[in-house]
Amino acid sequence: MTAIQEPAIDAGDQPYTYRRAELAEPDWRRFPGWRDVTEAEWRDAQWQRVHCVRNLRQLRGVLGNLVADRFYDDLAADQRELATMSMLLPPQMLNTMAPQAGTDPETVTDAFYADPVRRYMLPVRSDRDDVWPSHPHSERDSLHEAEMWVVEGLTHRYPTKVLAELLSTCPQYCGHCTRMDLVGNSTELIDKHKLTLKPVDRQDAIIGYLQRTPGVRDVVVSGGDVANVPWHQLEAFLMRLLDVETVRDIRLATKALAGLPQHWLQPKVVEGLARVAGTARRRGVNLAIHTHVNHAQSVTPLVAEAARTALEVGVRDVRNQGVLLRGVNDTPAQLLDLCFALQGEANILPYYFYLCDMIPNAEHWRLAVWEAQELQHAIMGYLPGYATPRIVCDVPYVGKRWVHQLAEYDRERGISYWTKNYRTGIEHHDPEALRRRYPYYDPISTLPESGRAWWADNAGR
Repeated sequence: MTAIQEPAIDAGDQPYTYRRAELAEPDWRRFPGWRDVTEAEWRDAQWQRVHCVRNLRQLRGVLGNLVADRFYDDLAADQRELATMSMLLPPQMLNTMAPQAGTDPETVTDAFYADPVRRYMLPVRSDRDDVWPSHPHSERDSLHEAEMWVVEGLTHRYPTKVLAELLSTCPQYCGHCTRMDLVGNSTELIDKHKLTLKPVDRQDAIIGYLQRTPGVRDVVVSGGDVANVPWHQLEAFLMRLLDVETVRDIRLATKALAGLPQHWLQPKVVEGLARVAGTARRRGVNLAIHTHVNHAQSVTPLVAEAARTALEVGVRDVRNQGVLLRGVNDTPAQLLDLCFALQGEANILPYYFYLCDMIPNAEHWRLAVWEAQELQHAIMGYLPGYATPRIVCDVPYVGKRWVHQLAEYDRERGISYWTKNYRTGIEHHDPEALRRRYPYYDPISTLPESGRAWWADNAGR
């Protein structure tokens, strides 16, 4: 039998062409306010924390006249009218914005407006959707996590997994934060809720619940961000957690691995993490770090060094849970570039990409379910199977579902319906919980004209 010779495929014919891109730390000295900052200072976690940008005055002090007044005015308008998160940018995070823009003020300003990291870490008024800044069904706690607290800060949504919120602060604040009702300082628009228990009492309550609830085997330790818990306190809590015999998985949630990698490179943190990882290994518990990177620009040599250091001291995995955001990572090339940077250059496993949650003033970031489905299809086959991220929708009262798992989809009105196979902590006596269809809503701007008209007529119902 004669073998059939298939024509060779030119790499240029592929929808995406992989080219290895070595990581580089942008030169922070390009900004006037950091012109004299030494490498030793830049690598120092305390210097990074002290020099975080918290307001417009401090931002001007760093960027100076490199950015035009129109950008500062736009940012001020957003802070005043629409921001759900206060400004907090470590130098490391700010330095990844517009890294190749040069020194011409107009060019730099345009680059800042277009920059993907800036778009979600430093939103401006002109970014927002003027017609539908919020979806009619948006909520401050869109996933109802606080509603499912079994003790303060402990959400029991899934049968075998819990989320422990140890604190309500982070080293940096993302504009699209799903916990915007609790995390960070109050803004002009949002008066934040507050945790009321002392940290030690909250931790005691969390450990007590886990000791009384042997069906829980998986604990996500989060906040806020665990990088803001003083290390001796975090280590003590993790050791107590490791003493709970039924806990088999512990995940530390920290965007700071990307936004403030200097924290995870401090000797006291590295040595302490080694002790925790060693104890976990001896007890057969899987210890992982989950970080949050949304664009390849954020993956720098320092981020890779922090991830590899965690792996070297015994953490089993470092995984990324990104969020799909329009103008940030909403193309196949942007997603694949990010995944290859994470997996190939920093040993961070691309794990999940979530649809942005339905919080207020987030419509300009959110993608429709059908757009997420197309992205999932587009990235298949390029990455190793184990490193191909799942794109998921975190459906209120349901939880994470792959974007192709919906039960029904009204594309005209942008309403998808989802089912589930377990009860949340508040549904144990709800006979309809496993039969009910739960709705999720696409951004109205993505709908056909007839769908937009329907919402204009029915938004108040």
